[in-house]
Amino acid sequence: MIRVVLPPHLRALAGVGREIQVSVDGTVTQRSVVDAIEAAHPMLRGTIRDHQTKARRPMVRFFVSEQDLSHEPLDAALPDEVARGREPFWILGAIAGGRR
Repeated sequence: MIRVVLPPHLRALAGVGREIQVSVDGTVTQRSVVDAIEAAHPMLRGTIRDHQTKARRPMVRFFVSEQDLSHEPLDAALPDEVARGREPFWILGAIAGGRR
């Protein structure tokens, strides 16, 4: 099982706790993990990635072991620690801001 940590707004929308678990057949990639999340929690479709293009939403980031994987290829294999359930796949809402 793949462990996934969700940000508070997605937890509230899905009605789940801080961490969920999803099953992925085959290679564990960003795409396969998000596919599994959307299959298990249909109310999250379109919140992590665009409905049609399947591209990651600009204000969402993916992390593993404190490393930002947001701009890595969607079909690249995730680290073995994630595939074995030792480390979670983090989905975080990015914070934007600036000076006025």
